[in-house]
Amino acid sequence: MPRQFPKISLNDVDEKVRLLAEKVYASALKEEDTKEALAMFTVPEDCPIGLHEDRERELMKELAEQQSDESAKRKKSFRLKRSQSVSSQIPIRADWALFDAPFSPAAPEPSLPDDFPEFQRVTISGDYCAGITVEDYEQAAQSLLKALFIREKYSRLAYHRFPRTAARFLRSAENEMWREEDEVLPDIWPCPGEGEDPYSMEGIPEDLNYELKMKDGIVNVYDDAEALRQQLPHSLPYPDLETFAIDLSQVLAMIADGPTKTYCHRRLNFLASKFYIHEMLNEMAELKELKGVPHRDFYNVRKVDTHIHAAACMNQKHLLRFIQTTYQTEADRVVLEKDGQKITLKQVFDKLTMDPYDLTVDSLDVHAGRQTFHRFDKFNSKYNPVGASELREIYLKTDNYIKGEYFARLVKEVAQELEESKYQHAEPRLSIYGRNPEEWQSLASWFIQHKVHSPNMRWMIQIPRIFDIFRSRKLIPHFAKMLENIFLPLFEATVNPQKNKEIHVFLKYVTGFDSVDDESKHSHHMFSYKSPKPEEWTSEDNPPYSYYLFHMYANIMVLNNLRKERGLNTFQFRPHCGEAGSITHLVSAFLTADNISHGLNLKKSPVLQYLYYLAQIPIAMSPLSNNSLFLQYSKNPLREFLQKGLCVSLSTDDPMQFHYTKEALMEEYAIAAQLWKLSTCDVCEIARNSVLQSGLSHQEKKHFIGSNYLQDGPGGNDIRRTNVAQIRMAYRHETLCNELSFLVDAVKTEAGATPDE
Repeated sequence: MPRQFPKISLNDVDEKVRLLAEKVYASALKEEDTKEALAMFTVPEDCPIGLHEDRERELMKELAEQQSDESAKRKKSFRLKRSQSVSSQIPIRADWALFDAPFSPAAPEPSLPDDFPEFQRVTISGDYCAGITVEDYEQAAQSLLKALFIREKYSRLAYHRFPRTAARFLRSAENEMWREEDEVLPDIWPCPGEGEDPYSMEGIPEDLNYELKMKDGIVNVYDDAEALRQQLPHSLPYPDLETFAIDLSQVLAMIADGPTKTYCHRRLNFLASKFYIHEMLNEMAELKELKGVPHRDFYNVRKVDTHIHAAACMNQKHLLRFIQTTYQTEADRVVLEKDGQKITLKQVFDKLTMDPYDLTVDSLDVHAGRQTFHRFDKFNSKYNPVGASELREIYLKTDNYIKGEYFARLVKEVAQELEESKYQHAEPRLSIYGRNPEEWQSLASWFIQHKVHSPNMRWMIQIPRIFDIFRSRKLIPHFAKMLENIFLPLFEATVNPQKNKEIHVFLKYVTGFDSVDDESKHSHHMFSYKSPKPEEWTSEDNPPYSYYLFHMYANIMVLNNLRKERGLNTFQFRPHCGEAGSITHLVSAFLTADNISHGLNLKKSPVLQYLYYLAQIPIAMSPLSNNSLFLQYSKNPLREFLQKGLCVSLSTDDPMQFHYTKEALMEEYAIAAQLWKLSTCDVCEIARNSVLQSGLSHQEKKHFIGSNYLQDGPGGNDIRRTNVAQIRMAYRHETLCNELSFLVDAVKTEAGATPDE
């Protein structure tokens, strides 16, 4: 059966949901208009008097409910359902759960599966629904499950990962069985083996002779010219803006819903407290486990720098040395051409009136500091060594007079250091801007001509959100043209690789796409189903973040399905999200992204934070980067997210701007471990998360973290490779299963399921 995008009509949507979603968007826009830059994360969200009154109202509501016969019956039904759920799920390996659920007094304590370690578990008895009314609990459970179903739909269609644990519980909510053969995973090719040529042009697939045409900002594929004339596209899932806007509204309405916010806030507080108790009871047992592992320790577990920009992948001292070396050996080389005049490296420095020998890291001035805090414009200028855009073009660009040779040499030196360290990998971002369709050919030629491939690097493409700049300079007529310049060459290379050999070879080593720019930049347009089509977006205003994300996701989804048909590798969508700006950005990413970078604003929304936990959406966090740009290190939520069980990893972002040492990723781990007193198990868990969320292939992940890494719980952890204690893995899995089972049990009970069924 062909994969299709299930469309929703506006008539199917509750008017109340739509209005609530618009209210959330409008308040987000108003907040962006009125907030002061430095006020972020420092002002309490509610005043103490308001909080006290809210608590009193909730208490009165709960007391009134306790006197209701109907509520008493429903609570009793929930308790029976939970005890049945516990006794039925614990012995089953596939749906393992739930030691902190309340046990029925009459039920014997179930036995553990063989591979689950013994440790001190936290159990809770009594009325687990205390502190929240039955109606609120039902409403929250319904909303959260609905959001998970929506994310699962978007993930499966785009060949993004959706965690097995959540998928099992969603099937259970539908009274179905989860099957491994139905699982959808990204298809990423492994590195060429030793002796194989990574740039080989042999065995390239033949031309399919398909026709391609962009429609409403999405590339459509047609079997032939006749199909194009009749507007009969090839059978692929083509998303539409209206359905996305409706799905987005459902989740937006949810984050503003009082009962759901209360429920999520309580559960998140419980998760943090539970981990604190787990750590207090089991820290020594985890350490004992790790001490018994031969050969493996923190230094030789695999770590991936999941968020790093290629143009700043070297530290400032490395760049300084490289500039001085090239000047000493190649001063008379022509490196620039301006107004028909060729300029040598010596002439460039003469014009700047400086001798590279006298340069220091201070005069190079590429490091971010206090002056860049909440000043993204000043941060971007740090990419210009000594403030000179000419040096950026010569040393940090792929498309220049010397065809990006210096930049390639710098990147290869960084790659060489990674290969020597053996256990560190990186995923550098290279830029495609969308000014013209020739950018892809230029980038692919740079990659192959300079032989930039490294077994310790996987490449990502970042798309800066700068349509407004191109439009104001009359470089492109409308937003659809920018999308066409970005995505049409990829479809052409997929349909006819013979004609686009270099792009085809380069795409083997590209694992995903990123959307980048200053998130705090304000957009006056409120994204909705009424938003203009990309062909109609001709104003000089930049489209809002959600508009960018939908059109990038839509094209990546169609492209992935076409490439999967051809047996080619697929791509992940991994945008910058939640670093600053509106909370609505994180809602858009919840639907469209495989994983995100930053995610700081999750601390502002308990509903979204809880959803990111339930769906185990990976978050690449960069505390040192945030410390210089948006958030003091001590206020960074990474430790809090880790304790609650969110899937977080550490990354460097821009070593040139933020780091001092040769091993920037180790510097990031060392500072986090020292400041937050992270244990060995903590940092190894973060390292394991980085491999899971990275663009490494299935074969490489099996080698680095264990052959069964896709399995749930301790069964999927090979402690000999990850150095993560089995106790920690069992705790994480049992806790997640418990949270998901609360939601499923509430929905099943409400649907009329009784303990006898």
